[in-house]
Amino acid sequence: MRFLHLHSSFHAGGKELRAAKLINAFGRRVSHTIVSAQPEALGAASAIDSKIDVDYPGDFPPLAGAPLPGRLQRLAQALAGFDLVLTYNWGAMDGVMAHTLFGKKLGLPPLVHHEDGFNEDEANRLKSSRNWYRRIALGRASALVVPSQRLEAIALGVWQQPSWRVQRIANGIDTAAYRAKPPRDVLPRLIKRPGELWLGTLAGLRAVKDLPAMVRAFSGLPEEWQLVILGDGPEREAIAAEAMRLNLAHRVHLPGFVADPAKACGLFDLFALSSRSEQFPISVVEAMATGLAIAAPAVGDIAGMVADVNRRFITLPGDEAAFGAAMLELAKDQKLRQLIGSANREKAFREYDGNAMINAYRAVYSGAMQRDMPR
Repeated sequence: MRFLHLHSSFHAGGKELRAAKLINAFGRRVSHTIVSAQPEALGAASAIDSKIDVDYPGDFPPLAGAPLPGRLQRLAQALAGFDLVLTYNWGAMDGVMAHTLFGKKLGLPPLVHHEDGFNEDEANRLKSSRNWYRRIALGRASALVVPSQRLEAIALGVWQQPSWRVQRIANGIDTAAYRAKPPRDVLPRLIKRPGELWLGTLAGLRAVKDLPAMVRAFSGLPEEWQLVILGDGPEREAIAAEAMRLNLAHRVHLPGFVADPAKACGLFDLFALSSRSEQFPISVVEAMATGLAIAAPAVGDIAGMVADVNRRFITLPGDEAAFGAAMLELAKDQKLRQLIGSANREKAFREYDGNAMINAYRAVYSGAMQRDMPR
């Protein structure tokens, strides 16, 4: 089987790493062509098993540009020859539109679209023009997969999608992999010193993640605490500049992307997320499986994801003072962190199993193609 994946970016973020995990799970009997609208943004490629046939074409028609008929037709022609087309978020929506406009004429393969959230330009409010465009573009999609209840409601209401098309699949992980305590020197260029406590996060370094706000909230924590931000992206310099401005450069660390978070999360003593927009962040599930308490804004489904005892530390979006206070209370109370962490771990193992997620995606993709995927 041949699958085509259209991404606006293949940076190592949540949806990209989930796609890599699914590629690995489907095995060597499926080959994959992955298109990144930003050719240099291929960080998630390192998470794909080297034994799997994966191609990154450099001559694929651009995913961005004016949605003129000629351009969309060329894009549609590039979708031919695959068994399944998989598109991701707004950055691939022109590919979805091309499929709807020309799919029947060109005999194109089925298409499954994935929506995982919004970038900075729609973090606070959806754009009406994009809502209209999505409604039309998704007209021939076999399925629209979303991870969160909030996105499901948007898909059914704002985008007016029929209920049969919208499939909600919660993000899952290999929870058992997060049991072991990693060695102190597992991260590149950073060793956990005796007596240090780490506030950690996993995030693509993008504006919507608002990591400078994380630095500001962290500034109130005692001196033994270090902030460790695992991820790569264009906002690295802005984060480092905020740490420098607050005289925290010696306590804020950016060691880069970690392909296997299970080998690093166990070094954290507390987890935080500062995003302005999320839906069902995999990083929160990873922190829960590690047994960590979590401080975060109440964006997307986060408040419902965590254990009940953790919920009061999920603060109002945009309230940096409350976010910092939640972080500080957890940082000062080890027994409270352990109590919450145990409850989070129990819930992660019970509800966010990676095998269930993989089986759900396999069922959606098989249904779109009307044939079973190889095992």
